[in-house]
Amino acid sequence: MTGREILHKMKDIRQVKLLKLFCPLQWSLVKAIQCASGSEATVKGKGKVSNHVTYGSHLVKGKSHHAMEDYVVSDLKHVHNHDLGLFAIFDGHLGHDVANYLQNHLFDNILKEKDFWTDTESAIRNAYKKTDEEILAKALTLGKGGSTAVTAILIDGEKLVVANVGDSRAVLCRNGLPKQLSVDHEPSKEKRMIESRGGFVSNIPGMQQFFPECAGDVPRVDGQLAVARAFGDKSLKIHLSSEPDVSEEAVDDEAEFIILASDGIWKVMSNEVAVDSIKAIKDPQLAAKHLIDEALSRKSKDDISCIVVRFQ
Repeated sequence: MTGREILHKMKDIRQVKLLKLFCPLQWSLVKAIQCASGSEATVKGKGKVSNHVTYGSHLVKGKSHHAMEDYVVSDLKHVHNHDLGLFAIFDGHLGHDVANYLQNHLFDNILKEKDFWTDTESAIRNAYKKTDEEILAKALTLGKGGSTAVTAILIDGEKLVVANVGDSRAVLCRNGLPKQLSVDHEPSKEKRMIESRGGFVSNIPGMQQFFPECAGDVPRVDGQLAVARAFGDKSLKIHLSSEPDVSEEAVDDEAEFIILASDGIWKVMSNEVAVDSIKAIKDPQLAAKHLIDEALSRKSKDDISCIVVRFQ
């Protein structure tokens, strides 16, 4: 990943402006990175949603020969007298263009929904559907690939709304215990739905040579895609859903932090192990980096992206 891509993935434009204005030396170093190659990127910040909300992210390119296909969003907005924290992981496949499109448009489409403040779940479902339609209509420019997505919207520091398609995951630590807020959309679990749409699920033998952490064969939609729901993938869309699962969670005194991460972490770590490994790390960016380092030590070979948001 180039320095330019690192800056692009930062997303939080305020951080870039402040760096340029108040830290010219550090900014000159970042600019110098644009001329070199790298494999990691990090972002951290203190939230304005609440004095007690902080967030950090970390990304590492996997062992594949293609360019980095993960994109993240860590953003803060003040909209209609409400404070919003917007966080997302987009894990692309067969190219990065769909994940890039989601980074730039999905949250905007969600916030444009007229019933976002009164019926947030319905607004998110509508926006996911409309965004997927946009991506499919732009298939000639965005390509044949697709992307998973897991999004988390923090509203006034009190309510967390999580939605996802695919196998990126959101896990909340509440009172020291993990609680998964998203659903892993695996072909084996949604075989009946896929078959009802005229598709099939098959297991591809020998995938351990590419994913040593995976035991057994890998179920795939039409023998191709290892997730049952995704944005894009026009050639498979007749058999593939982009309908999100949505959940809401109160952010109270027992809610400590949330992890958003691509499947490069969850293939090799359980929710319990992930939560336990960062409980004592107060800096969310260091926590995100620690999770990825741990996944790499467990031989994860995929692109990996992770966001940690602390509420306490």
